[in-house]
Amino acid sequence: MTKISSKIVLITGGAYGIGKLMGREVLKRSGKLVIWDVNKLNLQQTLKEFEEFGEVYGYTIDITNTVWVKEMAKQVEDEIGPVDVLINNAGIVYGGYFHENSSEKIEKTMKVNAIAPMQLAQTFLPGMMTRKEGHICNITSSAGLVSNPKMAVYAGSKWAATGWSDSLRLEMKQLKSGVGITTVTPYYINTGMFDGVKSNIPILDQYKVSKRIIRAIENNRVYLSMPWSMRFVRFSQGLFPIWFYDWFVGRVIGVYKTMDEFKGRKK
Repeated sequence: MTKISSKIVLITGGAYGIGKLMGREVLKRSGKLVIWDVNKLNLQQTLKEFEEFGEVYGYTIDITNTVWVKEMAKQVEDEIGPVDVLINNAGIVYGGYFHENSSEKIEKTMKVNAIAPMQLAQTFLPGMMTRKEGHICNITSSAGLVSNPKMAVYAGSKWAATGWSDSLRLEMKQLKSGVGITTVTPYYINTGMFDGVKSNIPILDQYKVSKRIIRAIENNRVYLSMPWSMRFVRFSQGLFPIWFYDWFVGRVIGVYKTMDEFKGRKK
């Protein structure tokens, strides 16, 4: 079990969506919450809302800036203490076919969704390993398991994050480090990030998702897929020929059409 009470929990992208809701769950469990977010206004509003619920700290930061991350990590440790639980939650998505994406969008997506979580883990992991306790939760996506038209860049970033996260889990286990790793691969969540998506599979409720993720961390779950049917993705990919898999997932379930009317979060 991973104890959250009195522990320092850092959540990236913690001023909005499931990041904010997970922060509320941390405070309910008497954890010390540290929010990192690029949006200063959202961060200030969240801090004001949360101040009556417990011990909460907020820092405005661009997690793609590695130098900034290192400096801010030291500031957090000096001002609050060593981070016990890191939740890599921040993410971005751009829709459209791959060739329609600019080089800037491709680079930013990879930096936020794949490279930054690795840099953050590299920053906080040595301290956890020294203390022989800690937990890193990486929120990737079902797009890190299922290829999908009009989200090739996003899927690429999430495939990278998913593979890295589970490899890290195996390394920590092999080294008997005492550090737990949880990889979360949810389907679309109703946070506004995927506004316009049409899906035959029910879109996940952000409140339920946030609670399940925190419980997964507490229970040291190595993998959390939502909904339950996502557990069979890799099995079916290996079992069936690709033409049948494409037909079933694309035509019957309709996954390959989900992004056709994608609009994304309003600015």
